[in-house]
Amino acid sequence: MDHAEDLEIFLIATPGLEAPLCAEAVQNGFASARAVPGGVICKGGWPEVWRANLVLRGANKVLVRLGGFPAVHLAQLDKRARKFPWSDVLRPDIPVKVEATCRKSRIYHAGAARQRVENAISETLGAPVSSEASLRVLLRIEKDLCTFSVDTSGEPLHKRGHKSAVAKAPMRETMAAMFLRDCGFDGAEPVLDPMCGSGTFVIEAAEIASGLLPGRARRFAFEDLVTYDPEIWQQMRVSEDTNPSGLIFRGSDRNAGAIEAATTNAARAGVADITQFHQRAVSDIKPPEGPAGLVIVNPPYGARIGDEKRLRSLYGSLGKTLLTRFHGWRVGIVTSTPSLARATRLPLLPPGPVVDHGGTKIRLYKTDPLP
Repeated sequence: MDHAEDLEIFLIATPGLEAPLCAEAVQNGFASARAVPGGVICKGGWPEVWRANLVLRGANKVLVRLGGFPAVHLAQLDKRARKFPWSDVLRPDIPVKVEATCRKSRIYHAGAARQRVENAISETLGAPVSSEASLRVLLRIEKDLCTFSVDTSGEPLHKRGHKSAVAKAPMRETMAAMFLRDCGFDGAEPVLDPMCGSGTFVIEAAEIASGLLPGRARRFAFEDLVTYDPEIWQQMRVSEDTNPSGLIFRGSDRNAGAIEAATTNAARAGVADITQFHQRAVSDIKPPEGPAGLVIVNPPYGARIGDEKRLRSLYGSLGKTLLTRFHGWRVGIVTSTPSLARATRLPLLPPGPVVDHGGTKIRLYKTDPLP
């Protein structure tokens, strides 16, 4: 088992959003954070693990590497897994679920490997093993090296614990936060989303401006580990609620159900007083009084053939409205199709990296402040 102050912490990113997650981890003071394919690696003790779950907006999960050993056949895996210091981290009274993957190894049967580890944990520690357990131990066997990690998050971190109402094809909170960051948003300017759906961009922006921690309202798997200290955790969760700028974050949508959902979600997130949602068409939006800021939007992509023509006019209408009314505002558009982004006629910068949004490949297209 690695030394408790020097754990390897792996922050899982949405593929394509490793760079902004790394920037967020660095900004939040996570030691030696560096981006790798699929996420960000940093170092720290158990309190840093809890803090990562609490404060990072872009991580999907926080895994901790527990250690490992080489093994070239199942009997060896069995023997070494029984000597592994499970009791340093796992509790005998909390059920665990083991998941295994094998790559380029002489042990190639992931199911058989998983069973050996399950038996080792249940027989040496006494912890029940269950496929329904919310606490997951992950075994990766790569090139005959077995590595154990524990998922300290439990439910994925985009589940902030306050979103009940979801419009169709929602943008995950973790992705929305990273796209906001990529657009240069730091909480000090107004944000408007003219196709806000269930309000994800607007609510994330309002929370960032208010200093509300993303993990403040939910439970985590690390609370079921031996290493958990409830007193330190309680102190960590106390955050200053600030919105010194007095900004309002706005969303609009032509769908009444979306506006209702967004309003409900903002209230549950505790940002009702600094968010406003209105039912209106894209062509009817106007910049609010006050300083220019960021328009960020995740318009429909049109998966079906024949959608693109209709959507092109929607994107065209959006671009025309922004160019004629939103002087000095920056724009961020998330879409799957370059030709749709171009249909806005906006002065787009080179697009961001390809991001995997539930199997759809999307990118962020941005502008400098509009003339």
